[in-house]
Amino acid sequence: MGAWGTRGLRGSGFEDLINRTNEQYKEKNLALIQKIPTPITPVEFNKEKRLITKAYFEERSTVDYIGVVQGIPVCFDAKECSKDRFPLANIHPHQVAFMKQFRAMEGVAFLLIYFSETEEIYFMTFEEMEKFWTRKENGGKKSFNKNELREKYFIKADHRLLVPYLEGIAIYIQDINKGEL
Repeated sequence: MGAWGTRGLRGSGFEDLINRTNEQYKEKNLALIQKIPTPITPVEFNKEKRLITKAYFEERSTVDYIGVVQGIPVCFDAKECSKDRFPLANIHPHQVAFMKQFRAMEGVAFLLIYFSETEEIYFMTFEEMEKFWTRKENGGKKSFNKNELREKYFIKADHRLLVPYLEGIAIYIQDINKGEL
């Protein structure tokens, strides 16, 4: 599978690969994407090592990443699952609400989902995520299967980029311009 090979992400987090990809995009002046830290309140410290050993989250985070790609505002969240079924419990209502507002303001909102068992990355548009979310909210399935996803939004890693999600954005914008979303 290109640059990853077998078991390519073991021992390394999906977000780490996205962060490295974001650095490559920044160096090439293609995108400026920032990781959004979740605010914490420290509770316990190790004074010798100057480390926080216990903390709690101050507030809910919105999405993992926000920034701009060639003049287009983008926000996205990174998700991982081990099997071919993605539980919608991994997406939080406040994230859906934020992405919906972001999209209403003509930004591009999406999820990057890493299926670790098959080492596949999926670019899920907000509209597709909202479809599954609405199905769940209306009493339907509380997950979706990989076989329900659109093939053209699976993105392939290559030797140049670890998580080339700009490809997904390009397909998404084409679909919007064609009126397919």
